[in-house]
Order: sequence, then C-alpha cells, then structure tokens
Amino acid sequence: MQQGNLKHFLEYSIYTNPGLYREDLLKLPDDIRELGLLLRKNIIHRTTLAAGNIGTNADLRFGDMKRVPWWRQPEDDILPTAAAMLAELYRRDKRGFIADRTPENKLVVTCRFIAILMASILKTKGIPARVRSGNADYFNLGKLGKVSTDHWINQYWNTIKRRWVTIDVDGSLSLNDSFDPYDIPEGKFDFPAKAWLDIRNKKVDENHFVNASGDKGAMVVAWSLFYDFHSLMNDEIIYVQMPEYGTFKKFPKLTESELAEMDELAKLMLDPDENFEELRKIWETNRKLRLLYGGLL
Repeated sequence: MQQGNLKHFLEYSIYTNPGLYREDLLKLPDDIRELGLLLRKNIIHRTTLAAGNIGTNADLRFGDMKRVPWWRQPEDDILPTAAAMLAELYRRDKRGFIADRTPENKLVVTCRFIAILMASILKTKGIPARVRSGNADYFNLGKLGKVSTDHWINQYWNTIKRRWVTIDVDGSLSLNDSFDPYDIPEGKFDFPAKAWLDIRNKKVDENHFVNASGDKGAMVVAWSLFYDFHSLMNDEIIYVQMPEYGTFKKFPKLTESELAEMDELAKLMLDPDENFEELRKIWETNRKLRLLYGGLL
C-alpha cells in the first residue's frame, strides 16, 4: 500500500466531513468494535422501524419501535452528510453519541449513512478509512431466500496487520451467519467489481443480486459498481444519484462498447489499491462515469 493512497483515505469528502463536530469525535472510543456498537445504538434502520418489534428486533435490541413518533419517516434524503447527521444527533440529545439514546431520538437511516458516520469518525482519529458499496447475502430476507442484497460497509487500514480490515457496523447486530463483522473474511461480502464480471462471464445468475426497492439483476450490481467507484474516490454519493450509465433510461440501452468500458472499470476495481492511479485517471477524465444524474442534477 503506497503512503499516498493512505493519505487519500484520510481526507474528508463533502459527505464524511464532520464540520464543527471534529473535537467531539476525537473523544469517542478508539476500539473499533466498541466504537461501532456505540454508533449503532444511535441509529434505527428504516426497515427496522417499518417492521416494528419483530424479527431481529423481537428482543428490542434496537429499541422499542412503538416509542418512535408515528410521523417519523426515514431521514436518508435530508441527512446525506456526516455533518448533517451529527448536528441532528446533538439537536435531539445534546450529549451526542450515547449508549442510552432513547428510540424517539435516534436517527432513522440506512447502511450507507452508518458507513458515512463510521468513516468520518475513523478519519478524524487519523485512521485511513473508506466506504464500500456492494451486496451481502448474510441477512435473513424472508421470502426472498438466499439472495445478495445491496449493502454499504467500511474498510479501515490496520497499521499492525498492514491490510484493509472490512467491517459491517450496520449489520453487526443482525447477521444471519457466523463470522466476525469487525473483520469480515474475504469472499463473504460481494464487492461489485467481481459480481459484475461474474455476471458478464455467466458465472453467476444475475438475479441473485437484489436491492431494497425490489430491483434485481445486472443493473443492481452496476449501481453498486458506480457507488463503489465514487466511494473509492471519496465521493460517497447517495442512492438517488447515478452516472448516466446507471440510469433507468440509459442502462437497458448500453452498447457493447459501453459495457466493455464498465468491464474495464470493474477489472481495475478488483484490486483498487494496486490500480489506484488508473482509477484516479478515469475519475479525472471520464465524464460519463463521474458526472451524476438524479434529483435536480
């Protein structure tokens, strides 16, 4: 791992910048597992709120959903940055990150946002960190069976082991599998570069990959590929943002040359550290893979 690459992953993005809360983050636990658990105690996943006190929350590990105001909706669209989430956490309880935060005062966001907060905290503590997007099949999705759903996680650089350690803070309390969510084994998380190339080479059924909106197939993996590429470049875009290639209008009409361009991106992302400079060159020159569509863009 080149030091320049690690410096890149110490830098804040517009999304991971903690704003005026940097000093507060420095006071949080240094232990990764303890830090992740504390963060998780301040968040309710939108699916948990929708389901209520059943399933993984039957023991109220995420709090009593009956205490959350009926008018509280998922807050992904209005709290896209770490600074925004931190400001709202402190507005609801001036103590900030606390283990005894009441359910009605927790944030209601999804995995991408938890990963943003974790990356923000780690970077603040001087630990190179990055958000990663892909798919995971280690959750109980009920009738959907054993499929791989869209998911966002983190990686941080362990200076002692001299490697990236993959962690899943959001999913750490609701795994349907037996592994350490704070050191995820290689191959357990479906990174989109490999998934995309496996689909293209017909090594896997594209319908194995789904997302929370009910979409499935190659387009779902393409979205994760773009999210992951942007995240590696410190641009952790939100769900409704997408390069032109990934839009509902464009994706079904991609030409073979355009699909081949995505193949080349995926090949480089199989080893983003080894190919970092090539990925950065694409980032700095390729309008189609960088400029976004969605919302008012």
